[in-house]
Amino acid sequence: MPQLMILSMLIFFTLSVPVAVAIGLSSMTGIAYSGVNWLVMPQQLFAALDKFPLMAIPFFILAGNLMEAGGISQRMVDFAKSLVGGVQGGLAITCVLTCMIFASVAGSSVATTFAVGSILIPAMVRHGYPTPFAASLQATAAELGVIIPPSVPLILFAVSTETSTGELFIAGVFPGLLIGLALMLYVWLYARRHGLGKHDGQDRLPVWAAFKRSWLALMMPVIILGGIYGGVFTPTEASVVAVVYALLVSVLVYRTLGPRTLAPVFHRSVIGTAVIMFIIANAGVFSFLLNRAGVPDMLGQWLGSLFDSKYLFLMGVNIALFIVGMFIETSASIVVLAPLLLPVAVQFGIDPVHFGIVMIVNLALGMVTPPMGVNLFAACSIAKISLEQMIRPLLPFVGVVLVCLAIISYVPELSLFLRDAIYR
Repeated sequence: MPQLMILSMLIFFTLSVPVAVAIGLSSMTGIAYSGVNWLVMPQQLFAALDKFPLMAIPFFILAGNLMEAGGISQRMVDFAKSLVGGVQGGLAITCVLTCMIFASVAGSSVATTFAVGSILIPAMVRHGYPTPFAASLQATAAELGVIIPPSVPLILFAVSTETSTGELFIAGVFPGLLIGLALMLYVWLYARRHGLGKHDGQDRLPVWAAFKRSWLALMMPVIILGGIYGGVFTPTEASVVAVVYALLVSVLVYRTLGPRTLAPVFHRSVIGTAVIMFIIANAGVFSFLLNRAGVPDMLGQWLGSLFDSKYLFLMGVNIALFIVGMFIETSASIVVLAPLLLPVAVQFGIDPVHFGIVMIVNLALGMVTPPMGVNLFAACSIAKISLEQMIRPLLPFVGVVLVCLAIISYVPELSLFLRDAIYR
C-alpha cells in the first residue's frame, strides 16, 4: 500500500494536479487498496485540523497582509534604509534587513516577498541594480520569513511532530540571523565588485527621523517576540495580538486602512489560509495511512543500515530534502515527511528541535529553486521578468544559504544555545 500511495502521488504531481488534491487522491487510493473503512477519511481530515496551534496560521497570514496594506512595511523599509542605506550596496542590504524585521511578525515568505519586494525591487532597479539580481535577492531574503520566528512552517512542524512550538521559535533566531548576515555580506561584496549602489543613500531619512516615523511599526515585532519569550502569551495567542496591533495602528494611527480597503485584505488572507489548511487536512490522512502501514519503522531501519553516523544521516537527509523542496510545496513536505523522519533522527541522537530547524531551512530553499519556487514566481510578477532571467543571479544566493545550512546542520549549538538557556 505505501508504495502505491507514493507512486500515485508522484503521478498526480507529474500531471500538474494541485498538491492538496494529489495528496488526497493518493490517500483515497491507499484506503481503497487496503480495505480500510472509508470513515477514516473524514475522521482524519478533522483530526488533522483539530489542533490548537494551527489557529496561529490564519492570524499570522492576516497580520502580514495588514502590514502590507496598512503601510507598516513601508515604514520598516524607511527605517532599515536609514540604518544601512548610506554604504555602497546599502539598498540591497536594506532589502535583507527589512525582510528580517518583517519576518519577525508575518511568518510567511510569500507575504514578505510581496510586502517588501513591491517597494524595494523597483527602488533597486531605479538605482541601477540589474532587475534579475534585485528579484533574486528579494526572493531569497524573503525566505527568512519561514526561519525567523514566528513562522508558519515551524508551527506545522511542531503540530506534525508534537514538538514545542515555543522551543522551535527560540531555536530559529540565530539560524535566521546567520543567513541574514551572510546575505548582507554577499550583496555588499557584489555591489563593491560591480560598482553598484554608490548613490543608495539618496532620499534616505536621518535615523532619528525615520525612527520617529516608524516606531509604532517597529514595536510590533518587539511586542510579539517579547510576549512569546517572556511568557506573556503563547505563539498562538501572539498571532491574535499581531492582528489586533496591525489593525489599531493601520486604522486609527496611520489611517491607511478603511472598510473598503480591509475587504481585499481579508479576502487574500482567507484564500491563503484555506490553501494551507486543505493541504494539512489531506496530508493528515496520508500520514495516518503510512503510520498504520509501519512506514516510519521501516524507514528507520533502512536509514539506520544506510548511514552509520548522525553526520552522514544529516548529509543524506539534506540532499533528499533539497530535491524534495524543488518539486513539492513546503507545507505538504513538512506535514508528510516530518513525522516519518523525526523518529529516525532521534535514533541517531539528534535533538528534535535542531532537526526541525534543519528541515525548515532546507525546505525553505525550495521556495527559491525552480520549478516550484513560490518566492520566485512572486518576485517575477513584481519585477515583470521571466523565471529564466533569474536563474543565473539566483545561483550565488542559493550557494550562500547552502553554506549556512551546512553550519546549522553540523553546529547544533547555533540552534539550541538560546533554547537551552531559556527552557533548560
